Amino acid sequence: MRSRDVAALAVLVAAVLAAGTATAWLWPGKDEGTPEQTASDYFAAWQQGELRTMGKLVADPPADFADQHRALSRGLSVSAIALHPLAVVRSGPDEAQAAFTVTRDVGFHGDWSFRSVLKLGRVNGRWRVLWTPATLYPGLKGKGAWSLTEVTVPALTLVSRDGSRLPDDGPLGPYLTELSDRLEGEDGTGWAIDLRDGGGPPQRVKVLGVKASRKVRTTLDSRAQAAAEKAIGSRQASIVAIRPSTGEILAVADGLGGLGAFVSGYPPGSTFKVVTAGALLADGMDAGSGADCPAVVVTAQRTIHNDENHALGRTTLRDAFAQSCNTTFARLAVEEIGAKRLAASAGRFGWGERLTPGVRATGGDFPGVRSGAALAEAGIGQGEVQASPLLMATVAAAVADGSWRSPRLLEPKLIREDGGRTPDPRPIPGAADLRDMMRAVVTGGTAARAGLPDGTAGKTGTAEFGEGTHAWFIGFRDDLAFSVFISEGGSGPKVAAPLAARFLRAWSG
Repeated sequence: MRSRDVAALAVLVAAVLAAGTATAWLWPGKDEGTPEQTASDYFAAWQQGELRTMGKLVADPPADFADQHRALSRGLSVSAIALHPLAVVRSGPDEAQAAFTVTRDVGFHGDWSFRSVLKLGRVNGRWRVLWTPATLYPGLKGKGAWSLTEVTVPALTLVSRDGSRLPDDGPLGPYLTELSDRLEGEDGTGWAIDLRDGGGPPQRVKVLGVKASRKVRTTLDSRAQAAAEKAIGSRQASIVAIRPSTGEILAVADGLGGLGAFVSGYPPGSTFKVVTAGALLADGMDAGSGADCPAVVVTAQRTIHNDENHALGRTTLRDAFAQSCNTTFARLAVEEIGAKRLAASAGRFGWGERLTPGVRATGGDFPGVRSGAALAEAGIGQGEVQASPLLMATVAAAVADGSWRSPRLLEPKLIREDGGRTPDPRPIPGAADLRDMMRAVVTGGTAARAGLPDGTAGKTGTAEFGEGTHAWFIGFRDDLAFSVFISEGGSGPKVAAPLAARFLRAWSG
């Protein structure tokens, strides 16, 4: 060998020795008798971007091995990569693996790190990398298509009581939007790493350069919400469900538009007889007290008819309530209760209260009664009496629990921070008798044929307005109270009560 060639070889050997194991990729096959050496060579080549050398260390590499690596780097504008392998662990005479963490600088927007596993095996007597797409990214099955997109990340994300995602693209959407707007926080801008695995749908892998959304837990129950939305379908209707023992709102299915179930007022019709009966019970009557239910009655120069002019004659307050006798409650409102005590009973059930569920809400209107005729109408939920579906759900909840509570979508602390207040629970006189009377509505009264599950109690309502009628049903079962309202829906017993039955069946299983 000529002296010039010997000198060149000496320089090359010295350079290789100085580089150490990091340059082992220059000599494929050298010191490949252990999985540790093969892993070391592979990671060293990967760190240097030597895709051809990496491929030579892989058993049966796919034809697009290098292209899959380049697709990730180009798609995400990777500017640097750092590998941190752990020790090789043998799982058998011919199998081993090495866990590692890889960190990439993605488009100068931040570092993206994750952990993966390099699998190794003895193939034809030599240790090789058993490569799959999952080596490049855990869970990857096919050829990945990677992209980097600028995105806006909301300051907070509202979730259900169990932490699951809420359906913000349905009738609940306006409520979640207003809740988000009222809670403090500014949206941020970040960069999203998106992956399409083969022909599969795109999936968001990571968002860089911005804080993750702050999760705010609402009182909403995913199962109750889904059941309520399924029940109303596309109807111009609403279902509001509340936990009586806490006032927590469990579901808001609102097909009335916007925040209609919380801010709109409608005549409550015969569901208001809960309030009228509450005034009678607070004044000494009970469910078994005697009452008259003629087909027609004239009181305070106002003629009141029962539905289809049905009559019970002499009966009990319980049965008059169960059969929704207008004549009974209109006459008693005028002759026994009076305007002042009826207004007091309405106040105990939330009329005149400032409702603060976390979004805009109105309770109900119970205007000053200036004549006996107006009082007769008020006693059966007609005339100028108005209520929102939210308020009527609290009426049912108050009977179920024995105390009226202000409804809420958030924990009390967040309500207070938003400038609201949560008043103390207010006891309802005669609640036990009211529960008995509402059970009678379902077992043998106007809702007996609605198909309601056993254990349900409630009150039907058919509220007249102009030339039409709204359909109502309010009720409770276990620790769930609710109101069902169908705008221009017709009959409460025939329309609203069966809708409540569908809701309860879907909710219970």
